[in-house]
Amino acid sequence: MSMVLPPALSVRQVMLCDPCRVPPQQPIHDVLQLMRQRRIGSVLVVEDQDRLVGIFTSHDLLKFVAEATSGGREDPIARWMTRSPITIGPEVGWEEALQLMERQNIRHLPVCEHGRLIGLVSARELIRSRALHLNHLIESRTAQLRQANAELLSREAEMRHYFRVAGRLQQRLVLPHAPPHWPGLSWGIHFAPLDNLGGDFYDFAQPDDDHLGILIADASGHSLPASMVAIMARFAFSEVAHTTVRPGEVLSAMNQRLQGLTDERFVTAFYGVIDRRNYRLTYANAGHPFPYRYEAKTGRCHAISSRGLLLGIMPEERYRERELDLEPGDRLVLFTDGLVDTLNERGDAFGPEFLLQAICRHGQEAADKMARRLFGDLTDFRGTRSLADDVTIVVAGMDTLSIMGLA
Repeated sequence: MSMVLPPALSVRQVMLCDPCRVPPQQPIHDVLQLMRQRRIGSVLVVEDQDRLVGIFTSHDLLKFVAEATSGGREDPIARWMTRSPITIGPEVGWEEALQLMERQNIRHLPVCEHGRLIGLVSARELIRSRALHLNHLIESRTAQLRQANAELLSREAEMRHYFRVAGRLQQRLVLPHAPPHWPGLSWGIHFAPLDNLGGDFYDFAQPDDDHLGILIADASGHSLPASMVAIMARFAFSEVAHTTVRPGEVLSAMNQRLQGLTDERFVTAFYGVIDRRNYRLTYANAGHPFPYRYEAKTGRCHAISSRGLLLGIMPEERYRERELDLEPGDRLVLFTDGLVDTLNERGDAFGPEFLLQAICRHGQEAADKMARRLFGDLTDFRGTRSLADDVTIVVAGMDTLSIMGLA
């Protein structure tokens, strides 16, 4: 999904005017040390102070790590840089700059004027500037409303109100109104965002009459930045999940659509598809905490393990699928890391072991009651300590009726 930015700003207004520059003969180990010290993802290689000859980015670093031989750290940066990089003029609009980055699959654009380097624009700066610009628009509008309603609202209350509204709008955008109704499949959901705006979300998809998909995902962090990434991830999911029953294909498509949009943030996701004809679960994982399966037949509980890289990191990542046959009475428990990472008053984490015990303890309860009980156990565990992250729990209950009568 392309990010549409307000057209008011140009590249000149959002660019970094003094980007890091190095000469072509600079040893690569010095450049890497400089990048680590400044926490930057690129350096510009220049001659005569402002004549651009190349750029060295994280993509070039991956190439260096893969191909360099021993002693390669002494190589000049010119050997590993990207020569004649794509550049942009300072008067170009920032929306056009972002579209160029998306087309070329790059995150850094040198800014040149009359053949001389004058700055650097990055995806990070575009997103940051977008937020600043939108904040400016919101503040302007807030000032008008405050003037008209000065007797009723202070500025602080006004902003809290806007964040509450934004939180409700975000939940409408990233959360389904209700789980889909499948006879014999019951649901329990507890969604507890830390702020009005959060990074957790879950969703469902029904690509055909015999398959139902369950997604749970978590954009790193919370509040406004995480909520923006969550909205983009949810839209990416909606675009593809109704067209295929293959969870690996869905995660791969989401990963492609998120490239260049999440900046330094990331998204974890687990997506499973249930076949109602035999209640076989096919699933794939993108760096998300392993869900758990409670086996009604044995009373045991175990992790549903599958590994894959976080979404939005590597564009060509493919997500391996695995299968699991569910049985009557089983419970499938999906959750975000805010659950297991919650600390108690002593600083101990709730952790997978406590969660495993809680699932086994409540495994025979109805799905909705089970979700409430799990969050209640978490509340008892943390005591007076506040939550530090969003917490989402989704419980799917396999009922005998559907397997006997509808399979």
